[in-house]
Amino acid sequence: MRRFRDFSNEDAAEGGIDMSPMIDCVFILLIFFIVTTTFVEETGVDVDKPQAAAGVSLQKNSVMFALTAEGEVYFDSKPVGIAAVRSIVARKMLKEKQPVIVQADQAASAGMLTRVIDQCKLGNAPTVSIATRKAGS
Repeated sequence: MRRFRDFSNEDAAEGGIDMSPMIDCVFILLIFFIVTTTFVEETGVDVDKPQAAAGVSLQKNSVMFALTAEGEVYFDSKPVGIAAVRSIVARKMLKEKQPVIVQADQAASAGMLTRVIDQCKLGNAPTVSIATRKAGS
């Protein structure tokens, strides 16, 4: 016969904090933030954009090309050349009509920039814009 009661099992059950609901909430929040996050798409090439005082912000979902000072055209960090611009834009426009943004280096030739814009228009781009820096920055 036992004289003393064993309280050790009851104390452990009452004194502990159940962490599983909190972990569930953290995972739900994590999934929410991953799903709702939009990622900034860059061209992968560092270009020196010209300044403009009348610049406006454009949509985040857009097709972006980069034109370097040497006249190379980049899309998704890969050199594509002027010949591929039209087909890339046409393929993107089949899924969804998006604006096209050309990040042209300040030292790029105007003729090459005109050719890139022309190829974008021939690929059925609704709008073609040139990326600039805000004046004073």
